[in-house]
Amino acid sequence: MNPAPIDVVGIGNAIVDVIARAEEAFLEAQGLTKGTMALIDMGRAETLYRIMGPGTESSGGSAGNTMAGIASLGGNGAYIGKVRDDLLGEVFRHDITAIGVKFDTAAATSGPATARCLILVTPDGQRTMSTYLGASAELGPDDVDVATVAAAQVTYLEGYLFDPPRAQEAFRMAALMAHAAGRKVALSLSDPFCVERHRAAFRDLVEGHVDILFANEAEICSLYETNDFTVAAAAVRGKVELAALTRSAAGSVVLADGAEHVIAAAPVERVVDTTGAGDLYAGGFLFGLTQGLPLPICGKLGSLAAAEIISHVGARPAVELKQLAAAAGLI
Repeated sequence: MNPAPIDVVGIGNAIVDVIARAEEAFLEAQGLTKGTMALIDMGRAETLYRIMGPGTESSGGSAGNTMAGIASLGGNGAYIGKVRDDLLGEVFRHDITAIGVKFDTAAATSGPATARCLILVTPDGQRTMSTYLGASAELGPDDVDVATVAAAQVTYLEGYLFDPPRAQEAFRMAALMAHAAGRKVALSLSDPFCVERHRAAFRDLVEGHVDILFANEAEICSLYETNDFTVAAAAVRGKVELAALTRSAAGSVVLADGAEHVIAAAPVERVVDTTGAGDLYAGGFLFGLTQGLPLPICGKLGSLAAAEIISHVGARPAVELKQLAAAAGLI
């Protein structure tokens, strides 16, 4: 790729993550479906926050986690997302800038509060998320900075943000800006239920505006309405320049230029919390891609980053990924 001041700019839901451990009985008592993400209103968010156990708070959101992974590998990243001028908005801005990611999107001075995701981690490492989107869903075309997008090798779009119509407009505008500047556009499908809600629009976005697609097995199968991964993988060929499809413990498959690269999952002693695994895979992969590394190495960087993140609670690296990648001989 052509040299650029910024490796990747992520556009997504600016959410503060609140992560706490919980027993399955608590999930049942609160009517929560284990391992899923549900959207909630402000009232429910306040109630659940009061009764959940002690938690850690940090800037989160899918694209934010990806940018944290890129920064941990030594990459140069930027972020576009909407927060409110409140306490959690300050938490988000401080956290993401402190790790070295540029974040200049102006805070809203009225309207919904800053988004938060209440993440309950059960003893088996599964995470159950209740998300109040708040101000993050107010992101629109006016928030997309032309100079930032034009300066980035890759503009990375978070599928979770696809629900609000104005956010969809922002995605398409960002893609047009990026391509006008000779840059690439990447998309993460994020969630199979999100794909189900907007399948036709996602297909249009993928086929008309996206160069690089990230999806897990459930998401790519949902996009092409099949239960067969092989069929879904065949369907995406030719629709994008590059598709990186993750399959949990089975690793990932990278499709590009008519070739298929099968990448093994990086070993991990124990799965503690799966929060952010796909986000960090994308971070590792995009770091490698923007550094001009071969696709199999990009996939291995993604696997390494994902393995680190699932070995502890939280969706941000606990160990500098640059050190791990160097020790593994990947950079």
